[in-house]
Amino acid sequence: MKLHPEDILIEPIISEKSWRLQEEANTYVFKVHPQATKPQIKQAVEELFKVKVIDVRTARMPGKPRKRRYWEQGRTPSWKKAFVRLAEGDRIEIYR
Repeated sequence: MKLHPEDILIEPIISEKSWRLQEEANTYVFKVHPQATKPQIKQAVEELFKVKVIDVRTARMPGKPRKRRYWEQGRTPSWKKAFVRLAEGDRIEIYR
């Protein structure tokens, strides 16, 4: 599937864990398109942010059950996230 780099990276994930990964391991966390592959994610990050990507790890996050009204059960949508480790000295300034 051919995806444009702006379509692959949906948004950065900002949490305590992602901040710690960013500072300790130079790893950034993104919400990505569900059909995006690791090579596509690597190419999109390198193209959009002009950095060198060392490693990409992905995880599929299942939707969580949610109650709607009194008796209806629903779910939040499932999604995919990517952990992108950059080369030493490279940084992405999207958080600051």
